[in-house]
Amino acid sequence: MAAVTGSNVVALKSAAKFGDCSDRKFVQIRQWSPISGVIESVQTRPCIGLKCRSRRSFASSGVRAQVATVEQASIEAAQKVEAPVAIVTGASRGIGKAVALTLGKAGCKVLVNYARSSKEAEEVSKEIESYGGQAVTFGGDVSKEADVEAMIKTAVDAWGTVDILINNAGITRDTLLMRMKKSQWQEVIDLNLTGVFLCTQAAAKIMMKKKKGKIINIASVVGLVGNVGQANYSAAKAGVIGLTKTVAKEYASRNINVNAVAPGFIASDMTAKLGEDIEKKILETIPLGRYGQPEEVASLVEFLALNPASNYITGQVLTIDGGMVM
Repeated sequence: MAAVTGSNVVALKSAAKFGDCSDRKFVQIRQWSPISGVIESVQTRPCIGLKCRSRRSFASSGVRAQVATVEQASIEAAQKVEAPVAIVTGASRGIGKAVALTLGKAGCKVLVNYARSSKEAEEVSKEIESYGGQAVTFGGDVSKEADVEAMIKTAVDAWGTVDILINNAGITRDTLLMRMKKSQWQEVIDLNLTGVFLCTQAAAKIMMKKKKGKIINIASVVGLVGNVGQANYSAAKAGVIGLTKTVAKEYASRNINVNAVAPGFIASDMTAKLGEDIEKKILETIPLGRYGQPEEVASLVEFLALNPASNYITGQVLTIDGGMVM
């Protein structure tokens, strides 16, 4: 957590000590009252003994209420401190949406980034809020530095820090190399690769100060093996993989884990529109014989972002493709 978090932890420790002190006073009251009872019995003044017991009950209930208040405040403060702040780019649909919802359900405060689909992004935020989570939406193009800086500022203004960055935003402009226009090449490189660079650079500035953070880049198996008709997309995703490994090496000393997830064919609006013949050919290349689901990718991202077992994993590319690339 950020430096602010450290002060909160100190406050909690102080609160805990105060609670312990109150408990000791309560024990002393219970130890004193029998002595008072003996004295009052000798003096044959039972009414004073009753008053002593009344005082003990009053003190007991007062201390208990005080301790309960401190404990509740400690719990609330701890919950506030422990809720990680996550930014998910391209989170209005598909894998990004599944990741945002999964992290939201896991207790993260989520910034839902979108480029054009504002209605869908708002629905994602509302769904997170519907089960008690916190979310904000931010419309911005991650290939533009000003938009990225504004996005990071939005998260920091809302929650004070950034703990997790999921670089998911991306587009395709598929065509054979000989037919590909420079604009089609550049658009894909700008969003899918330069966008990851800009978001990582901006978020890492915050993570470096507190020496803690998780960055997960959504790459693709085509970045590993290439694909006909996707020279621009394959180049961008291969670049994301190289960037992931380099950033992991640069920031390992600051306790920042950087990994990439490389999905294969994942069920989407696009795959739903494929003809039966094309789908059959695709599934024949997948040993498990089916498309992956966005939620399966999201679960892998959740593991890398939140599970303590992932703390010793960095600079890796985890394929999730049904065995398509081995």
